[in-house]
Amino acid sequence: MTAGYGSGDGRPAGAAPDDANGSNAGRPGPLPPRIEPQPGSTWSTPTSGGTDPTRPVPAPRAEWPVPPNTGQWGPPPAPFGGAGPYGPGAATATPAPADRPPAAPGYPVAGYAPPGPASAAPFATAGHPGDPAHWPAPQPAAVRPARRRWPAVLATLAVVVLAAVAGLQAYQLDRLGDRLADTDRRLAQAQDGDLARLDSLDKRAETLEKQAGAAFNPEAVATAVLPSVFRVRAGEFTGTAFAVGKPASGGGTNLFTNFHVVEAVWNGGGREVFLERTSQRFPATIVKVDKTNDVAHLRASGKFSGLVTAPAAAKSGQQIVVVGAPLGLEDSVTTGVVSALRPAQGGSGPAIQFDAPINPGNSGGPVINGSKEVVGIATAKARNAEGIGLAVPIKVACDGFKIC
Repeated sequence: MTAGYGSGDGRPAGAAPDDANGSNAGRPGPLPPRIEPQPGSTWSTPTSGGTDPTRPVPAPRAEWPVPPNTGQWGPPPAPFGGAGPYGPGAATATPAPADRPPAAPGYPVAGYAPPGPASAAPFATAGHPGDPAHWPAPQPAAVRPARRRWPAVLATLAVVVLAAVAGLQAYQLDRLGDRLADTDRRLAQAQDGDLARLDSLDKRAETLEKQAGAAFNPEAVATAVLPSVFRVRAGEFTGTAFAVGKPASGGGTNLFTNFHVVEAVWNGGGREVFLERTSQRFPATIVKVDKTNDVAHLRASGKFSGLVTAPAAAKSGQQIVVVGAPLGLEDSVTTGVVSALRPAQGGSGPAIQFDAPINPGNSGGPVINGSKEVVGIATAKARNAEGIGLAVPIKVACDGFKIC
């Protein structure tokens, strides 16, 4: 290390002086002034390589500016023995740029080695002496510019917008739920109203059915009654008889007719009569008679369907159907209304007056209301008059014979 310095011209030994062409221009200038040692410190001389304890070694001044190692002064020189300021090729070391700041007093420059043993700075480089005491002080980190706050602001705005959208959707969902609930309520009310209307229609339909059933239908009445009505032949006289009530206790069928129809047979001591219907003939027996009310009880051995008797008395204006065999013409049907109810007179019982046409042969035939119930037994008609017929109330016959 000591052999590399000259006599004080600032150039290493063997280095060519600056020529007129400036081939060595830009190389480091003269060394900084020699610092006098302070008492009590040691100083290492470059010639001896030893340490003189009587000579002080100056400490580096911390307040001196330390240029940053930015590399603008060129690459560091190679170690000893290679090309560089400290080896054989020191004369060709890269000169420092012209803008390099002048060396401060006491600050090492290229080609300078601090006094001391040669091993103290085996790897000294230009601008970076090997002695740690002469290394540049660390520079403070460059102050980063303040980060912009736009991302945070944008994130905040995005959060606010999302919250607003979520709130709007929640509000809309709530409104939609209310509308759906209101629609359900209205549908339920409409369904209740429809059910009420259906119930009302059902009731009206039932009422209409009852009214239709109660409506007078001569065809339906005749169809239901005719199988139970017969032409009765008693000797030389003919009339009408009909089955009534339940079958007889000993078998057979109970029938009603007028007494005056079987009067000749009864008075003659006979009891047998015949029931005729569509070319069929069935024998029957006279069981009992009621001369006062002109009613006779017959019993046939065959089984026939009995008609139902009305529980209530006939009323004026009630529509009726009269079935019989006028002049021997069986299964004849006429219609009319109840004209009046006549009380018992002159030893005869009460009577029902009606206007349905009847003729000889209708005697003993049933008088039927619109409900297909027997209300009376046709008995007679007024002579020399039209539309005046008389019938025995069925209640009189049922009470007298107990077969209804």
